[in-house]
Amino acid sequence: MQKSGEDYLEAILVLEIKHETEKVRSTDIARHLGVSKPSVSRAMSVLKADGYVDMQTYGEVSLTAKGRAVAEEVYDRHRMLTRFFRDILGVEKSVAEHDACLIEHDISPESMQKLTLFIRDYTLRGED
Repeated sequence: MQKSGEDYLEAILVLEIKHETEKVRSTDIARHLGVSKPSVSRAMSVLKADGYVDMQTYGEVSLTAKGRAVAEEVYDRHRMLTRFFRDILGVEKSVAEHDACLIEHDISPESMQKLTLFIRDYTLRGED
């Protein structure tokens, strides 16, 4: 899957969490990502055709099980990378968020697993 598709799926998940709902409006997705509504519409058509989202004619979007799995994986990588940059390296929050978004799509599973283990070990050492 392309980076932009992962960004849209992650955005849907984040909005679901934020609004405590399983359906989000395409206008909210556009606002969240800073893109136009027609861009969201095109992306949702592709994601729907690939089985990642369900879309109502009146603009509500929900993740399928397949889409939720991808969205949660990307979101977990994003949160872990942000935490590493912000809490361990001391990078300013907005920079940490931005950098995490860039890296979350390209980091290898092996590197992500090692980084996750490092963060957990680092955090546990701080509690002693």
